[in-house]
Amino acid sequence: MPFQACIDIGGTFTDCLVSDASGRVTLHKAPTTPGQFQKGFIDVLRVAAGDLGMGAKKFIAEIDIIVHGSTVSTNALVERKVARTGVLLNEGHEDILVLREGPRKGAFEWRLDYPEPYVSRNLTLPVRGRIDARGKEIVPFRDEDVVKAVETFRRRGVQAIAVGFLWSVVNPDHELRARDIIKREWPEVAVTLSHEINPMPREYKRIIAAAIDASISPIVRSYVEALEGALNEEGFGGQLLLANCVGGMMPVPDMIKRPIYSVMSGPTLAPMAALALTDEPDVIVGDMGGTTFDVSALRNHQIIVTPDSMIHDDSLGIPKVDVRSVGAGGGSIAFVDQGGLLHVGPRSAGAWPGPACYGNGNEDATVTDANVVLGIIDPDFFLGGRIKLDRKLAEQAVQRVADRLGVDLMRAAHAIHTTSNHNMVAAIEEITIREGINPRESYFVCGGGATSCHIAEMADILKLKRYMIPRYVAGLSAFGGLISDIRWEQNGVAPTDSRRFDPDVVNTMLDRLVADGERFLEGAGIPKERRRYEFSFMGRYEYQSWEIEVAFERDGKISAADLPRLVEDFHRMHERIYSIRADKDVVEFITWKVRAIGHRPEQNLYREFRLDAQAEAPQPKARRKLYLAEKGEVAEVPVFDGEKVGAGAKFAGPCLIETPTFTAMIKEGHFADTDEYGNFLVEVA
Repeated sequence: MPFQACIDIGGTFTDCLVSDASGRVTLHKAPTTPGQFQKGFIDVLRVAAGDLGMGAKKFIAEIDIIVHGSTVSTNALVERKVARTGVLLNEGHEDILVLREGPRKGAFEWRLDYPEPYVSRNLTLPVRGRIDARGKEIVPFRDEDVVKAVETFRRRGVQAIAVGFLWSVVNPDHELRARDIIKREWPEVAVTLSHEINPMPREYKRIIAAAIDASISPIVRSYVEALEGALNEEGFGGQLLLANCVGGMMPVPDMIKRPIYSVMSGPTLAPMAALALTDEPDVIVGDMGGTTFDVSALRNHQIIVTPDSMIHDDSLGIPKVDVRSVGAGGGSIAFVDQGGLLHVGPRSAGAWPGPACYGNGNEDATVTDANVVLGIIDPDFFLGGRIKLDRKLAEQAVQRVADRLGVDLMRAAHAIHTTSNHNMVAAIEEITIREGINPRESYFVCGGGATSCHIAEMADILKLKRYMIPRYVAGLSAFGGLISDIRWEQNGVAPTDSRRFDPDVVNTMLDRLVADGERFLEGAGIPKERRRYEFSFMGRYEYQSWEIEVAFERDGKISAADLPRLVEDFHRMHERIYSIRADKDVVEFITWKVRAIGHRPEQNLYREFRLDAQAEAPQPKARRKLYLAEKGEVAEVPVFDGEKVGAGAKFAGPCLIETPTFTAMIKEGHFADTDEYGNFLVEVA
């Protein structure tokens, strides 16, 4: 029986969701192996094989497709462990990466040093030659400058080169000439051209994207080659797909060509899962793992894409699914500062040594330790009993925090628990309110094994009315990976405005982008009947500094008759985001975008799987002491086996619902109902 699998590497655990041709889906976990992620990748496949009663070799050989959300490039950028990169810029404009876009940060923090550029100034070299805004060469290109720069880069230990010239999006001749010379002089070095990786008029974002892409190119290539080698040794003969940051998958060769699209790709899978799990228009997706809490949102049941994601002090440059992360995971460490204030995160105990209750030598209290002390997590049933936790070590760690705060053990544990909740609520408010989404009117979908321990209190703080704890909550990102399509996107510059709208210019650009998408989908092996295209533009009011993305429908060619619809779409989106619209202002259309989507074969992962109806009221498997913060006391509450309930099973808080991969705490006033797919739908009274 052929299998499909998605493997998502988290800060503490590596998740593997496996589906077979019958529609059965199983979730498996293994500890993450920092520094050797491919080892954890193979480890979790072996765990899955064992859980399914198969030999590892036989199981891996029968997998048709493996989808993988990688964190390698993200970790490299966060830790600044990237390849030494050189940048070629126009003479006189060598400070683009230094000046950035002139951000104002901390007006009253006058002690801050000016941030260092992504590529140090001594590795940014000039080349004579200029193209103007109309694509005309106004200064001849000097080949000898590129030759000299390559010699300098060799001496200074450069491993990759980025090339970013002014107005290359209009006329790329100089960038293409520079690459030809570099490859002639130094064939093995990785080269990224700004007009290919991020075709947009803004110099900084185009060039920072090229610099980041070049700097992680050797790292991503090395990791993918190591991963493919490990899979080949295990007998894997199927297709490996890699998650990208625009909410889909890319074949390995395409990811190696554009490695920047692997940055922050793992967290984009959770909102893709939410698209399938609910038809609600406005949805908040919270994914709490071992190290971070990742929050994203759906607006009008559409993924929100942002052009402004940051890596330290620099923009990523390219658009990505808008996911915000805070250091609020199960392994986040709690500490009391000199002023007596409690903090949780961002420092994490990670996969090793992990929380104190793991017994690996960490003595600092973490969120997981607090949840053990509170009675939310059963130390004897963590991961279904596969990992035994030590309650005494958790109590000792939390007691140190209690002593610093001057409170008892339970109040200290709840303080850690609720502080983590408020950290996550702040991230939720950031991505919803600023995007024109009212969290009180939104539907919340939980992701990550830890979120179900915390969502009840978070729902009360946010005044949510409803939320979902999916059947595969502990592997929501992996679930998203299994149902995600092949996705590719590209944009091009074709400026026009509502006063002098030029449909011919627009159609020429869109046709070129669609043709590029066709080539991508053809190379990915997607048949024509499973290809689809989405269109959007980046627009602004005249004299505005920044653009917003607006989706539009394209049936055939764009004509002058379509202009009122495009303008109205822009006004509506601007009003939704900023609460104002200026109907009499000129609308400028700057950049046009095409997203090519290749639908993968239908998966029997969700709609085909149904539970039998619950015959009678579910009976608890046990009772456990749980700290009830509202009452300030410990009380026994029923514990239900989440794997032994049918559709229509109802639960009233306070209670706990346990499975081998997650524990859900249902507060008093919260009422859970099991749907036919095994998801727990919670209403707040």
